[in-house]
Amino acid sequence: MLFGTTPVFNTAFQFLVLPIHAFKNHYRRAAPYTPNIAVVVPAWNEGLVIGASIDRLLTLEYPPERLRIYVVDDASTDSTPDVVLRKAAEHPGRVVHLRREQGGEGKAHTLNHGLERVLADPWTEAVLIMDADVIFARDSLRKMSRHLADERVGAVTAYIAEGSHDRNYLTRFIGMEYVLAQLASRRTQNVLGAIACLAGGAQLHSRANLEAIGGRIPTGTLAEDTMTTFEGQLRGRRMVFEPHAVVLAEEPRTVDALWKQRLRWARGNVQLTSIFRRVWFRPSRVHRLGSLSFGLSWFSILLLPVWLLLASVALFSLLILHSGIAEAVFRFMWILAACTYLFSMLYAVQLDGRTGRRSWREALLFPGLGAMILMAIALFPRFSDALLTDWLGTLTREDRFVYASILYLWGPISMLGAWAARWVERLPGGRFVAGLCIYVFGYGSLLCAITVDSYIKEWRRADASWVKTEKVGRVVS
Repeated sequence: MLFGTTPVFNTAFQFLVLPIHAFKNHYRRAAPYTPNIAVVVPAWNEGLVIGASIDRLLTLEYPPERLRIYVVDDASTDSTPDVVLRKAAEHPGRVVHLRREQGGEGKAHTLNHGLERVLADPWTEAVLIMDADVIFARDSLRKMSRHLADERVGAVTAYIAEGSHDRNYLTRFIGMEYVLAQLASRRTQNVLGAIACLAGGAQLHSRANLEAIGGRIPTGTLAEDTMTTFEGQLRGRRMVFEPHAVVLAEEPRTVDALWKQRLRWARGNVQLTSIFRRVWFRPSRVHRLGSLSFGLSWFSILLLPVWLLLASVALFSLLILHSGIAEAVFRFMWILAACTYLFSMLYAVQLDGRTGRRSWREALLFPGLGAMILMAIALFPRFSDALLTDWLGTLTREDRFVYASILYLWGPISMLGAWAARWVERLPGGRFVAGLCIYVFGYGSLLCAITVDSYIKEWRRADASWVKTEKVGRVVS
């Protein structure tokens, strides 16, 4: 039962540590610093977005003579090479087109093609790795580079915010997720000294950090950005999250597209957990990846479906053995969850006021309408019992058992409901129904369902090819 509440305790711990970031951060060691930066942009069929991305990079508040853009064209079959070559002609020496004739091997291979070129040039002092569709705020690179003034820092990552101009319910959920996972969680990781992942769309590496890990991005996993983050820290380099460097990105608008993207991320994390199995919960003087706090955070997310299942099985077992104890434990768990949810969401919406205003419904219903009803039942049991009696009349013992079973098994039920949303979405008019499912069962349950799918895919050793998320240029600055 205690293990089942691990994610709740972890969330509470993170938000209690979060305010310490105001006092314990890297800003004391940061200083104005503008190294020569080579921007490496992997691009495969990015004709709709690459031109705007290059234009925005050229207008960053950064010395023009210290910024060069290398677009690594991964054998694109659309207008990508034409757009990049046109930009290279307009800005000779500042924009460079690198062509791979054999593409489709994945982002890491594409990046390595570019890194081989830029690291061979002594001019390069730092490398910015980014996605082809993201838009950097004009002051973002300057805010990131100041941390590299400290030689102990190996890399800096920015706050990736959902930036589509025509948001729908799913992109608003993603926007709130990014506030929780980055502005909240990564600030806490700054305080505790270990960063889980440098955002793939915005990671600024010192030359020394890249050379320390072999001058290449690891290619043996689907989570190359996370593995790079780990490798740098294992060699004693510090990773820093810069919350004030904002980068806008286009995110999936359908459950199926989100599923494919997050399945790749989740499978990559499963692979990394095995690769670094000798790191977990083994404290080191070189890095903080083996600390108890980091391990708790990592496994709270990786094993979230397991924790939900354990909690539900434990509650249902208690229901069969002793319904009185089961009810008390149920109330304790959901009151704890309600308090943590309210505290974390009220805090989170203030971290990014614009996202909070646009996504207040999604912030309110992030755990799902069903979970909110369970919180209300736990907080106000007499009122809920009276209401249930008014609706259904006097309940028999068997009726109460069925009612309690649904409440206690809500975790796996909500995951099945979120899983069904993906298949419902494909039916005529299914997008509306899928949206209702996510609001009822919870966005968190959708992420849990994807994680379960990653367990299954890894167990079956299913095809692990790198699947690109389609981007069409919905980001606005």
